[in-house]
Amino acid sequence: TVLLCLSAPGGVSLVVPQPNINATVAQNILLSVEYSCRGVATIEWKHVSSWGTTKIVEWKSGNYVNISTVYKDRVTTFENGSIELLNVGMRDAGYYFITVTEEHGTNTYGTIIVNVYEIIYEDLHFVAVLFAFLAAVSAILICFMWLCNKSLHLFQKKTTHKLTASTTEEIELETIEC
Repeated sequence: TVLLCLSAPGGVSLVVPQPNINATVAQNILLSVEYSCRGVATIEWKHVSSWGTTKIVEWKSGNYVNISTVYKDRVTTFENGSIELLNVGMRDAGYYFITVTEEHGTNTYGTIIVNVYEIIYEDLHFVAVLFAFLAAVSAILICFMWLCNKSLHLFQKKTTHKLTASTTEEIELETIEC
């Protein structure tokens, strides 16, 4: 774990223990930070990606919490400045910026990079079903070929047996006529 410690001259400090987070779609992630300051702090989180910049949440320690409507049911805030994002999607990938502002106006900034990956269960499921289907069709074809082979052998035996009997009768008939 890499510790990123940022400190401003006014006495505000911020620790970002995990500056890079890898997540999969539908996972919950914790954007963990720890701040300290002498007075009351205002914490603000923003998300920046190729789709633009979105303010996620802003709150004053011990007072109000203002969560944007886009994140209303997906964000949990913690007193140490951390937030939890529920049910992440591909659009949640990007940079998360935290700003901690002390009541006297001193700011400290932190950044967390979030990468979100898709799980390709649907593709794996399709491949597994296709493989099972092909295996079943192969087994049926092998059984059909075995039955055809057995039937052919039985037919050849009967034909050979009939030919042998008729040839013997012809030979007997020929000897009697002489």
